[in-house]
Amino acid sequence: MATKRAEGDRQAKPSELGFAPWDVSFVANPYPAYTELRRRHPVLYDDTTDHWLISRHEDVNALLRDRRLGRTYVHVANHAQMGRPEEPDWHAPFWRLIRDGILDMEPPDHTRVRRLVSKAFTPKMVESLKPRIQAIMDGLVDEVSGSGEADLIKAIAEPLPVAVIAEMLGIPESDRHLLRPWSAEICLMYELNPSDDYMGRAVKASVEFSEYLRRLSRDRRAKPKKDLISGLAQVVDQGDRLTEGELIGTCVLLLNAGHEATVNVTGNGWWSLFRNPDQLALLRKDHSLLPRAVEELMRYDTPLQMFERWVLEEFELHGVRIPMGAELGLLFGSANRDPGAFDRPDELDITRVENPHISFGAGIHFCLGAPLARVELESSFGTLLRRIPNMELAVEPEWKPAYIIRGLKELKVRF
Repeated sequence: MATKRAEGDRQAKPSELGFAPWDVSFVANPYPAYTELRRRHPVLYDDTTDHWLISRHEDVNALLRDRRLGRTYVHVANHAQMGRPEEPDWHAPFWRLIRDGILDMEPPDHTRVRRLVSKAFTPKMVESLKPRIQAIMDGLVDEVSGSGEADLIKAIAEPLPVAVIAEMLGIPESDRHLLRPWSAEICLMYELNPSDDYMGRAVKASVEFSEYLRRLSRDRRAKPKKDLISGLAQVVDQGDRLTEGELIGTCVLLLNAGHEATVNVTGNGWWSLFRNPDQLALLRKDHSLLPRAVEELMRYDTPLQMFERWVLEEFELHGVRIPMGAELGLLFGSANRDPGAFDRPDELDITRVENPHISFGAGIHFCLGAPLARVELESSFGTLLRRIPNMELAVEPEWKPAYIIRGLKELKVRF
């Protein structure tokens, strides 16, 4: 097996240090285990997940930029050459969709497609969305403001990014209820060792979403409108244009990445503020701190705990040989709490100035939607601070039993 630990490598098992991604108590608070990993074993093979866990900020940041690694390996090797089993035929619709998006591409395809997408998904477009984002957020608050209590996840965190991305893409309002279920089902495949049920649901959603977007994109090619799907369908640069599959993969990526992250930053962020009342009081007193607060909330309890990379070329880190074909588990949650990169990393500090968090990634796969996410989050947190200033936690929340994309089941508040 390509990922088998090096002969003679006498290291502890991650579980012995508290790393237990299928245990909901670990999901609720993985940070003590991360401390042990960083301190004792910054590179450690986990046979339960078949990952090499990388826990220090300096290493994670460097490896995200290292071209000996890739989000995929299919551009340089087949499964057998990487010591990996063949993918089941019935998974094909999922992988076809995902590999047509830039997140799972490597150069030269990644370079070409990201350039084309960037020509349509521009800073000007994001800036133009600000009034509409604020209007959507105000409408969501209007719906709950007189009720006295609400679930912030269901009432605010989930509908805001779906509405924004749907409007940006040009999804008809009558179809928008389909997006959140498709996104959630597709993302089931990203969990560690997903069950057959999870994989089946992800494949089914991939087929349905792909077919829907194929029909919509063909309509927009013929009859363009002022939306991103039309822009992606029409963009041409140096004779290049997106294939239909690449356009569909890009739209799905924008929904999945933008939606899942924004929902969980909102939920995790408010839960962090409620647990740190001094910081919440400070933010309520000085709303000018909001941009720093958003960055700090993303650092303090990031929704994306682990990001994976394939080893395309054998290398050594901290004296440990990591073979070709291995899969790295880059622990974003650990890197964002590393005292080697942050002062008082286990404290929430919304006034933090130096904040090199990696919640948006780094290198060529740095999140294309980061500017949009920041606009949405500042609008969401800022509107709630202004319009429901007395909001407080009603019931201590429970975490979903999911580790890779980590968030709360619900967040009930009263006001």
